[in-house]
Amino acid sequence: MASAGLDLDALLDAARRAALAGGAVVADAFGGVVDVRTKGPGDWVSDADTASERTVREVLTAAAPAIPVFGEEEGGERGTLSWLVDPLDGTTNFLHRFPVVGVSVALVEGDTPLVGVVHAPLLGDTYAARRGGGAFRNDQPLRVSGRPPAEAVLATGTPFRAKHTRLDEYLGVFRAALLTFEDLRRAGAASLDLAWTAAASFDGYFEAALGPWDMAAGALLVREAGGRVTDWHGDPDAWLRSGDIVAASPAVHEALLGVIADAT
Repeated sequence: MASAGLDLDALLDAARRAALAGGAVVADAFGGVVDVRTKGPGDWVSDADTASERTVREVLTAAAPAIPVFGEEEGGERGTLSWLVDPLDGTTNFLHRFPVVGVSVALVEGDTPLVGVVHAPLLGDTYAARRGGGAFRNDQPLRVSGRPPAEAVLATGTPFRAKHTRLDEYLGVFRAALLTFEDLRRAGAASLDLAWTAAASFDGYFEAALGPWDMAAGALLVREAGGRVTDWHGDPDAWLRSGDIVAASPAVHEALLGVIADAT
């Protein structure tokens, strides 16, 4: 494996520095006037997205020039080992001056995240994990919740990029989940939904049709905090490729997979 000779602590430090640098760009632009264009219905990109991505890329390239960087907005290279970057997760929130936005940086080998940082620049929190090293918020260790499924509050997100192909399927799962668990929340930033699941603010999270940059860092946080991460069919290795993710504490994860199977 390419990861065998890697210094994951040093790469985690690089990811943290990159996410904080990108977050500073986002925070400086928040509430101001930015140029905006659409990539598709409900899918926006602003100058803050691209400026953050370039800043993150500069930090990562300086720290580890041999590792390619792939960003949501400007692309790049993917290799067996590469960085995945979401420079402004929650662009619609950002444009509406709703401060739930994140900068997500993950180092991924194949379909396995090795390092992940999710920084919430407008909330003052930084979540970080490396494989086998635990998950932390502002250097405090995290653990997924122990609440039973009947008392669980789950995060979710609508498949806005796939409304015409996945909406009926998603709504069936949404309805079944709302009837099974205590309640649902939809904040609009996948990386933070996953970070909050790792921190036990949420008991689980499910969404469909995401990009790998949306999920990779946050999913590692959940795993390192003692949770489970799979696709909608329970495959622990397919979610990064399919874009369909279930992340939760073990008991809630099992219950949520059952809900999805029954609803679909």
